[in-house]
Amino acid sequence: MAELATIARPYAEALYKASTSDAFAALTWLDEFACVSAQAQLQQFADSPKATNEQVYAVISGVMKSALDSHAQNFIRTVIANNRLAFVPEIAVQFRALVNDKSGSSDAVIYSAFPMDGAALVDAAKVLEKRFARKLNVSVELQPELIGGIRVVVGDEVLDTSVKARLEQMKMALTA
Repeated sequence: MAELATIARPYAEALYKASTSDAFAALTWLDEFACVSAQAQLQQFADSPKATNEQVYAVISGVMKSALDSHAQNFIRTVIANNRLAFVPEIAVQFRALVNDKSGSSDAVIYSAFPMDGAALVDAAKVLEKRFARKLNVSVELQPELIGGIRVVVGDEVLDTSVKARLEQMKMALTA
């Protein structure tokens, strides 16, 4: 795992330096590129000795929905030329960490048993920003097994107010 981070770091730092004017736009296409490059079929195609770098680039740029500026095109071509397609998800993680450090924010994932509408999400984000004392980039993932409530993960901090967690606490108290 250390090798993965070690190889990805220079790419993330170089991309960050090249895109300081609009790092959030770069984050958008990089996240999409990370999803595309993680596909097993693409990895297999890219590893094929019959596939040229231009063919791999054509497949990637054809699949991606984001408009690719010259920085994005050059970055993708560099990654392909250096056979680092498998490292793109880690590059995206490290790039996001650099952007968050610069902006003073953190990523937060809210796990909810039910879908959250826009107003509820905004309200939850305000409360969580006060609780964690920093600006949060909030995303929501559904986990019906929580039964009710939410579970929030910000970095290595977890706030679990779900019904499932409370039931587990009650179980531990009763069996202790």
